[in-house]
Amino acid sequence: MRIAIFLLTALLCQAQDKGPEAARRVIDDAVKALGGDAFLNMKDRVEEGRSYSFYNEKLSGMSRAKMYIRYLTRPEPMQPEFYGIRERRAFGKKEDVYIVYNETGGFEITYRGAKPLPAETVSQYKESLMHNVLYTLRMRLGEPGLTFDWAGTDVNENMPCNVVDIVDGANRVTKVWFHQSTKLPVRQMWEHRDPKTKYRQDEITIFDKYRDIGGGIMWPYVVRRERNGERNYEMYADSIVVNQSLGDELFTIQGDIQVREEKSSNVKPGRK
Repeated sequence: MRIAIFLLTALLCQAQDKGPEAARRVIDDAVKALGGDAFLNMKDRVEEGRSYSFYNEKLSGMSRAKMYIRYLTRPEPMQPEFYGIRERRAFGKKEDVYIVYNETGGFEITYRGAKPLPAETVSQYKESLMHNVLYTLRMRLGEPGLTFDWAGTDVNENMPCNVVDIVDGANRVTKVWFHQSTKLPVRQMWEHRDPKTKYRQDEITIFDKYRDIGGGIMWPYVVRRERNGERNYEMYADSIVVNQSLGDELFTIQGDIQVREEKSSNVKPGRK
């Protein structure tokens, strides 16, 4: 009788430990591991390194890249679908070719002027952003409808991980693997249907080589993306710094740049 009661109690405790409370603990531990308040109050970030793109597992493009990212002030209370970031992706040593994403859309800028990116490209960028666990932990905590579900444990690249499903009010589901020792996110996956073929697409991102980038904030120096098991993008950072007081001029179209509408693109493969 005592053995039966003990087993029942153990099972109940185990079930409780694998519920939403356990998932929330994993999320809270991850925020602390990423830097706690310093991470949550990070204003901007500059990453510089080498980017590579792949097609059918073969290198299709490469470039020096410098990413400027600034986080916007969150509304209070937090609103669903709030777009809380501005980004500039510059390529080459001179950084004279770059892409800007802001609240009005996306633009490609070259010596010929600024060209609006296709609506589909901007939509894909924003959808990927909403699935990015690092963005979610920095900007979306407390968003109405955002929940965390325990998805078990797993071994990822010989690392024991806790797995959590992050679900938002629009029914986006992002499965994230958190290292059991470091508590940091090391892998994420989400799926969607290709709008043309209707085939399922598995989007996977691997985060590796975390380092302190200032004030105790931990950030991955290596990011790899895969689609259906095939890599399509890699970024190897040489340096990452935070809180550089980035100005609006980096993320807006300046008055002396003419916006052009032609369909051709000057961004070479690998400038992603």
